[in-house]
Amino acid sequence: MKKPKWVVEKEQQKRASAAETVWLFGLHAVRDALLNPARQRLRLIVTLNAQAKLADAIAESGMEPEVVDPRKFTAPLDPQSVHQGAALEVKPLDWGRLEDVCVGHPDRVPRVVLLDRVTDPHNVGAILRSAEVFGACAVIGTRHHSAPETGALAKTASGALERQPYLRVRNLAEAMESLKAMGYIVLGLDGTAEQTIEQALEGRKDRPVALVMGAEGPGLREKTRQICDQLVKIAFAGEFGSLNVSNAAAVALYASMGKEG
Repeated sequence: MKKPKWVVEKEQQKRASAAETVWLFGLHAVRDALLNPARQRLRLIVTLNAQAKLADAIAESGMEPEVVDPRKFTAPLDPQSVHQGAALEVKPLDWGRLEDVCVGHPDRVPRVVLLDRVTDPHNVGAILRSAEVFGACAVIGTRHHSAPETGALAKTASGALERQPYLRVRNLAEAMESLKAMGYIVLGLDGTAEQTIEQALEGRKDRPVALVMGAEGPGLREKTRQICDQLVKIAFAGEFGSLNVSNAAAVALYASMGKEG
């Protein structure tokens, strides 16, 4: 029997809506999302054990959880996901305009991390954690060729995804130009650069700084390199000069914020 047109349309709309949602998993990521008033939450699936551990957060969120048998965990997650008995379907966060987010806070000098084709969600999650620790205004990637908001990213970010602005812009070059117009010094990380971050910022650490990180392997694209005010490297001891991009972001943020003299 052929389905009525309205039924087909409703199913299509439902599929389209589902495509715009994210499943977060793991006790830490789910708890932080439940406690985030800016997060639009849709569906919560938990085991009895996870429900007990998340009782306070569930109560504060006002959500009615679906309690399931741990052997029949129904959330549509990758089988390898370590969900700890908790999964939450949400809408991606909307942090607003780059120009508004990157104005910074009056009590600290603005720092921003830009990601040029960094696609690994675990790396981006770790970068979000570092950005939160060092008080960065934002982590900025692109809508294409960068890690989207996913459960794996949220779990690696260990709660930082709910608090640390993660913007995905249409064009990284335009974002860099916008930051330069706002007074940012835009530094591209490149292992072959002549100056270190500290040398490039000598006498200028009171200025807003944007650090551009390239993908592991290919590094920064040529256009990205051209727009940077300067290419810089991380100072290192001995022969070990290659860092994972998430570790490099943490070290670069620290180096950019060090005290003068």
